[in-house]
Amino acid sequence: MAPRSFWKGYLKLSLVTCPVAMTPATTEGEKVRFHTLNARTGNRVVSQYVDAVSEKPVDEDDEVKGYQQGEDTYVMLEDEEIDAVALDSTRTIDIDSFVPRDSIEWVWYDKPHYLTPNGPVGEEAFSVIRDAMASTDTVGISQLVMYRRERAVMLEPRDRGIILWTLRYGDEVRDESDYFGQITDSKPDAKLMTLVKKLIDERTAPWDPKMVDDPVQDRLLDIIAAKKKGKKRVAKAKPQAEEAPSNVVNIMDALRKSIGSESKQKRK
Repeated sequence: MAPRSFWKGYLKLSLVTCPVAMTPATTEGEKVRFHTLNARTGNRVVSQYVDAVSEKPVDEDDEVKGYQQGEDTYVMLEDEEIDAVALDSTRTIDIDSFVPRDSIEWVWYDKPHYLTPNGPVGEEAFSVIRDAMASTDTVGISQLVMYRRERAVMLEPRDRGIILWTLRYGDEVRDESDYFGQITDSKPDAKLMTLVKKLIDERTAPWDPKMVDDPVQDRLLDIIAAKKKGKKRVAKAKPQAEEAPSNVVNIMDALRKSIGSESKQKRK
């Protein structure tokens, strides 16, 4: 069963408008989560803000947001002042521009959401916008208030729906040239390239979501299940010491051994 939508509003393109609903495409609801307990009583431990100078607890009513402007000086903002900044984009995704689908690099993508028509009345308008973007290989750009801030969003047609990606702010993405610019532009040896391509070919397989399974999560669930049944505490796993890589490596020999190892595993 699909989860309930967490946002409802309107998708708008010029004079074409349709009601839509949105749900986050990812979830952490299945993750194992822990509470901090008092080991002596078994009761939960409650966290509380403490004044950094007086070291006294701060009442919830006295907590305000502060923007630091000096070493020990802040501009205080009430929640009402922050909420008052909300714009018309709170409930309407007004597509104001389109860009080629492949022109936005992955590093700008933040969080994906599923966007669907909210009822049969808006399906035709929704479908027309979706299919037009797909046929022109473009994505829509808009602004939307999400998570208490106005964010740039990208609308990407996908199957019968639309993926709405929140995009990162400009000051959140670092310039790649600051890091990659120092790498030399030398061409690798052709023989080495041939061997690496062969190794890639040996390891190429169709994508499977099981490739990103979380083994730690599975082990935690096994431990929790065992403790529920009253079994003894599971012994701690001993960390395996990793071999330090040699400083001197013959890349050609290493690749040949790797390919030989891959071939043996496939035969098995």
